[in-house]
Amino acid sequence: MNLRRVVVTGLGALTPLGNSVDEYWANLKNGVSGAGPITKFDAEKFKSRFACEVKNFDPLEYIPKKEVRKMDPFTQYAIAASVQAFADADLDSEKYNPDRAGVIWGSGIGGLYTFQEEMKAYAKSGGVPRFNPFFIPKMIADIAAGQISIRFGLKAANYATVSACASSTNALIAAFDYIRCGKADIMVSGGSEASVTEGGIGGFSAMKAISSRNDSPETASRPFDKERDGFVLGEGAGALILEEYEHAKARGAKIYCEVVGGGASADAYHLTAPHPEGEGVVKVMENALADAGMKPEDIDYINVHGTSTPPGDVAELKAVQKVFGEHAYELNISSTKSMTGHLLGAAGAVESIASILAMRDQIVPPTINHEVDDPEIDPKLKLTFNKAESRKIRAVMNNTFGFGGHNFSVIFKEL
Repeated sequence: MNLRRVVVTGLGALTPLGNSVDEYWANLKNGVSGAGPITKFDAEKFKSRFACEVKNFDPLEYIPKKEVRKMDPFTQYAIAASVQAFADADLDSEKYNPDRAGVIWGSGIGGLYTFQEEMKAYAKSGGVPRFNPFFIPKMIADIAAGQISIRFGLKAANYATVSACASSTNALIAAFDYIRCGKADIMVSGGSEASVTEGGIGGFSAMKAISSRNDSPETASRPFDKERDGFVLGEGAGALILEEYEHAKARGAKIYCEVVGGGASADAYHLTAPHPEGEGVVKVMENALADAGMKPEDIDYINVHGTSTPPGDVAELKAVQKVFGEHAYELNISSTKSMTGHLLGAAGAVESIASILAMRDQIVPPTINHEVDDPEIDPKLKLTFNKAESRKIRAVMNNTFGFGGHNFSVIFKEL
């Protein structure tokens, strides 16, 4: 089959580091932490009392007031990021055929806040079943894709991917495949999450998955550091406009880069833990490289999953060394989760944006908060600790993995 080329023509971001792509990227380069005490609810009795929250977000900047009440925050975030991406791509309804434009969107959890609030109201009522008529359409994980489709009149594929923390990279690869196979010209893709709630913090705390460094939230996300004690929960959204290359050229679009490959694999090992030797991670990176028709030495930078969990960080780096061999020491590697926290289903999209901008500006964002070397991690790896680094970047790999053993890797390349 003659596969078509796919490029990125628009970006949008709503993150703990800023409510626009420019603000997000500036803070990434400067090594700013988005973590702080939780403000969305009283977390005094929780083991972890901090998170990477979206700050100063006003949904009315993007959504009519009567529509806001019909949307969970994760959908509001999705709309905001998508509006930004459409504007960045200079797209309006006159520049695309709606039957050839669609949306594939990821969220690991969906409307957790809505579900929680409805259950609290039900319990408070003494069991009287008076539910909000928008309860279900606010909560379901696919509704962000549906709302984006409605907002922009996109009539091609319209669905959601749910693969835990790998959801939005899953969505990006699906959108990439949809265009290169000739089924669409434009796809809006990415992911959103709004899980900084009592249930989100409490649930991840019960799993002992998140950090409890309450005395210093801004240093709690510390991938690859010996003293790491779990990830920091984040929230937000990232949106990318993927477009068929000739379609983008014909309308004179600004092109950031080309999407050249995507890989998927399964650990088939454990409910929440990665395989200790990173077997699934090895396979997903090999699959992405094969799909792109690239060799390991063609990659200059990997934005790793790097959540700041003790087993996960080591397993991923072991896998990188197995796949890349001696070239692993020439790569730059960093985890932007050290600054954004872990955005769960939105992580892959937000980190793909960072990867694309790293290539555009030829600068690797840092892994902040490194203080103590981990003896299980090879010190010769370039983990870009604490300070951004300028270098030639021709191609970038972005890794994301999720509970249940879901693994996805996507590769972006200079045009």
